[in-house]
Amino acid sequence: MSTQITIGHDASGKPVEFDIEELLATRLLVQGNSGSGKSHLLRRLLEESAGMVQQVVIDPEGDFPSLAEEFGHVVIDGAAYAPAEIEALARRIREHRASVVLDLDGLEVEQQIRCAAQFLTALFDAPREHWYPALVVVDEAQMFAPAVAGEIAEDTRRMTLSAMTNLMCRGRKRGLAGIVATQRLAKLAKNVAAEASNFLMGRTFLDIDMVRAADLLGMERRQAERIRELERGHFLALGPAITRLPIACRIGPVKTGQQVRSEGLMALPDTAPADMEALLTKNLASEVAKAPPPAPPPAPRVEEIEDTIAHGEERQVDAPAQPRDTSAVAAQIEGIIRAMAAEESVAFQSASSQYQTFLTRCRRERIIGPMPDMRAFRRRFAMAGARLDELPDATSERIMQLAGAVEEDLLAPFLVIARAAHAGETEVDEEDLARAYGTSSPGRIRRLVEHLERQGLVVVREDFGGSRTVMVPGLEGEPAE
Repeated sequence: MSTQITIGHDASGKPVEFDIEELLATRLLVQGNSGSGKSHLLRRLLEESAGMVQQVVIDPEGDFPSLAEEFGHVVIDGAAYAPAEIEALARRIREHRASVVLDLDGLEVEQQIRCAAQFLTALFDAPREHWYPALVVVDEAQMFAPAVAGEIAEDTRRMTLSAMTNLMCRGRKRGLAGIVATQRLAKLAKNVAAEASNFLMGRTFLDIDMVRAADLLGMERRQAERIRELERGHFLALGPAITRLPIACRIGPVKTGQQVRSEGLMALPDTAPADMEALLTKNLASEVAKAPPPAPPPAPRVEEIEDTIAHGEERQVDAPAQPRDTSAVAAQIEGIIRAMAAEESVAFQSASSQYQTFLTRCRRERIIGPMPDMRAFRRRFAMAGARLDELPDATSERIMQLAGAVEEDLLAPFLVIARAAHAGETEVDEEDLARAYGTSSPGRIRRLVEHLERQGLVVVREDFGGSRTVMVPGLEGEPAE
């Protein structure tokens, strides 16, 4: 089997090849400021070598789970397992030679660091008979091997430095080849960076990082300015697995990765400064307290402010000569909301982004009329996502009555559960629930259901076989249509 992969092309168009077998013995350091293309480079390296060697990815930002769809990587949600379970998973990964992505996106920073440290330590301490060759990719390595003490606890820092040092210094004999990527060399512990023999240096602007990168590449310091001028996706490469002399490399395309869809620039809302201030500050204390606020004292011009909010969109489009049918406008708005609810990319946006996308599409359709405010939009979007319009009106009304006590950010997943309960389904489709909640994390979905159960909104039963059923009190007697 060939051990050569093509990582990209040099200035003349000649392929720049990577020797994976040599990389296993010599390790790799990738450096570049945010936006320089580090994650794209790592993805290209992982995709091209996926069929050659076992891969383990430590992913603090949730960038790499898409590898599972194309290449069969197992995605492990770090937030869904206890520390002892993380260590047991690491031992099984080495035993069965599984390629995995440890997704830490659902954890706080210090929890990410501790989880990764325990995971790496367990990989390192695996029995000798399981020392198979594996690439271990650590993205944002400055978090896991900080050069100086930061805001994390000292015991956490010692734990993670020990794990990263073992990976880079002693991992080779155990089959582990460390690939670390960092935004700044100055923030990465020197004993971790020094163990790499291969380097890919991307764009960086701070003098201290440029000088260190130039030293590692064997360039004169007066040539360090070249690193500042690199374009996105371009790296200077050097090392026994790549080339004996520094060369400029443009990283090739990738197959996986979330394609970010953008609506482009949009017009800012045409709202008076005083009205905008009211939108930002009204009932602020009650939102922070997360409790129903007392009735606010009468304020001047409340009616005028509400009218401005409701009709703010009308001022952004010239009024037609003839008034339009209000029912037709309402139908257009409902159609836009349904179309958005069916789109995968919109489901995983924040609520504010969804609302801005909705307003943009209304402008494009030149819809004139009262627009739903953000609260009303979120309820209608949740109802569209749960397809309540397919149910009889009486059933939809009953479900919305039960949802009256549900927090706004939990309304969409609750409606999905309620619709399934009405249909007589005791197991909720996890994909529908994930879309409604805007997450792909099984751990977050499980915590969501537990939270709804504590609120008395759902009832969860688990049998001896481990199967869980979810029911909604108040819908038990509803006949399935």
